[in-house]
Amino acid sequence: MTEAPKYILHSPLSDETRLDAFVEHCLKENASLIAVVGPGSSRIEDIIDEIIVGDAQYDYKRFICTTSHPDETYEDVLEFVKFDHEGAIHEVRL
Repeated sequence: MTEAPKYILHSPLSDETRLDAFVEHCLKENASLIAVVGPGSSRIEDIIDEIIVGDAQYDYKRFICTTSHPDETYEDVLEFVKFDHEGAIHEVRL
């Protein structure tokens, strides 16, 4: 069985309007993690959480763990993602 993919998203985003489509893509792929790295990552994580929750009706199919890492390097976040998670890791810039 293939492990769920994980994503490391760089912040700041160059095109925040693409965030909705990115999150929906992650949900369709049954991604297990979106880790946001860089300045403003806490705000981007909050937006991602709002997209996932949607209209606040709980749907167990709409779950992805999210983390933000505003003061960490990409390499540190990559090590964090690798440590406790198996499967493909994708680096994303929007």
